[in-house]
This record gives sequence, structure tokens and C-alpha cells, in this order.
Amino acid sequence: MTNTRSIWRQFDFVLLALTLLLTFFGILMIASTTRGAIDPDLINRVPDQIRYTVIGVVVMFILAALDYRLLGGIHQWLYILMVGLLLLVRAFGFEGQAGSQSWINLGFIRLQPSEIAKILIIITLGHYLAQNYQKMDSIATVVKSGLHIAIPTVLILIQPDLGMTIVFAVLWLTMVWASGLRLKHIATFVLAIAISAPLTLPLAWGQMEPYQRSRITSFILPESDPDAYYNILQARISIGNGGMFGLGYTYGTQNRWRFLRVRHTDYIFAVIAEEFGFVGGMGVMLLIGAVILRILRGARLAIDPLGSLICYGVASFIFFQTVVSIGMNLSLLPVTGLTLPFISSGGTSLLSTLMGVGLVESVLMRARRTA
Repeated sequence: MTNTRSIWRQFDFVLLALTLLLTFFGILMIASTTRGAIDPDLINRVPDQIRYTVIGVVVMFILAALDYRLLGGIHQWLYILMVGLLLLVRAFGFEGQAGSQSWINLGFIRLQPSEIAKILIIITLGHYLAQNYQKMDSIATVVKSGLHIAIPTVLILIQPDLGMTIVFAVLWLTMVWASGLRLKHIATFVLAIAISAPLTLPLAWGQMEPYQRSRITSFILPESDPDAYYNILQARISIGNGGMFGLGYTYGTQNRWRFLRVRHTDYIFAVIAEEFGFVGGMGVMLLIGAVILRILRGARLAIDPLGSLICYGVASFIFFQTVVSIGMNLSLLPVTGLTLPFISSGGTSLLSTLMGVGLVESVLMRARRTA
């Protein structure tokens, strides 16, 4: 067994530095977006983010020190824990500003169980696929992996949290692809979706909350909902105001004069672009891209399929959430409520991302080689 001192030599300090840099920058941006606020919720955003940062960094090091294969060994209990947390939301959860019942209050912190479930499903689904990756030629193996993720996904969908539901679908698709999903299976799924779309799409539309339908219609037909379109327009103005180098930290007009709503969460990238310009926005994207590359390096160096799949899972949700968050700020995608990893205000979101980094560090610390 590799001794403790030697495995810490393989700890990825570059990944740690990138993670901390983005997290601290996120705190600075939340401070800018809540500067001068009188709403108690906004006033507490910076202290809350700092609290979750401290907790997250501690948990990150704990997970790094813990052999990820031990977590794979208790996958049944982690799955039960995940489903239990999501059921707890149904019984005792409270609604957030967006109208979804997604949070529970633990007294010292507010927790969004779907964010923790995102990390737990990477471990449990990763374990299943690692045990069955040689059977990926069988459609039964692929279907069982879908059933594995179906229960937590449905529990998240009925909260309702459409954005996180899509994240779970992306996690499943990425991880089964990394496990060796066959092209014939992809063709089968595409055909099934195409055949069922005339029935499922109207049904899904009818089950959506009014605010969710508004997000889609305002993206397709901006003039159909002036109130929903207002923030899209203000985000465009913010990004345009920034120019090449920005107006300066805390000097963004749309942010400073409160024209841009939910600027600390959904539209924080627009604030970055206004205050730091094209250069600052590209800098954030490059830093997150560097984090993803370091994580994918872990997938390449992992000693077993479980380690690789954990890295692919973590990289996929960071990449997907980054693309969606920036895309909706640029009016390229509809608003989903997904956070910009490391940056947006959202304690449990930050905690889950740091947990993901901790799992990747655990994989890298037990790699057979470095590169």
C-alpha cells in the first residue's frame, strides 16, 4: 500500500491553485454585485460564500485524503443517502426565489440536496459502469445505468428543478460514453426520442411551472414576456458596456445602479464582462478551461475505470454549467438557473464543486504515474 507521504506528493497543486483563485475571485464579484444592498439576503451573500468556501476546502482535503475506491465500496449506502436527502426535500424543504422546493435548512447552513446528489451520483454510477464497462455492448447494461440515475433525476424534476435535471442527464450521457457506449445504442436512443417527442414534449410543457415556460418563450420570442426579457436585455447592455478592458471593479453601471437583476447568481458573468471587459471574461473562461483540463488529466492517469469515470463526471458538470451560464448571459441559451462554477453566489453549489475537485485529487494522488 502506498504510504501517506508519497501519495501527497502527487497532489495536484496546480488544480488547487486554479480552484482557489476562481473561488476567491467569485467572492470578490459577489461583493461587487451586493455592494450597498439593504436586502438582508444580499447583505449576507459574501459572508455565506466565505463560510461555504471554508467548509468546502476542508471537505475537499478530506476527500482527497480518502481513497475514492473506499467510496466506491459503499456505493449502496451513498445511493440510499442520496435518495434520502432528495426525499427529505419533499417533506421538509422550502422554496427558493425561483419557486422550486430545493433547499433544506440545517440551522447553521442551508443545503440544496440536489447539488450533493450530483457528486454522489458520480460515485455510484461510476461504480456501476466500472463494474460493467466490459458489458457495454449489451443494451441491458445501458438501460440499467439509466434506471440507476432515473430515481434521483425524477425526484429533482418534481421539485421542480429543470436545470439540475438536465445536469444529471448530461452526467449520465458523459459517463456511459466514457464507458464505451456503442454507436448503435446512440442511434436507438435518438430514434426513440424522435418517435416519442410528439407525445412527451407537450406533456413536459404542461408539467412546467409558469416561470420555466416563461424562460423558454422569452428566449424564442423576446417580446412575448417583457418582464422576463428585461434581464436578458440588461445583460446584453452590461456586456457591451465592458468593451475590451471593462469599466473597473464595482464601476459597472448596470450592476452599480441595480438595473441588472439576480446579478450575483444567474447574471454574474455579465457583471464580470462589464467591469473587466472582454479580457476579464475570457480570463475567467480560460481559468475554468484550465481546471477542466487538469481534471481530464486525472481521467487519463487514473489507475482504474472508477477513477477515470469520476474525473469525467466532475469535468462534465463543470463544463456544462459553464457553457450554459455564460450562454444565457450572451442570450445564446435560455435561462436555466444553473450557477457559474466557482463564481456565482450559491453555497451548496460551491460546496459540491469543491467536493468534485477533492474526488479528482483523490484519483490523482493514487495514480501510478504523473504527467
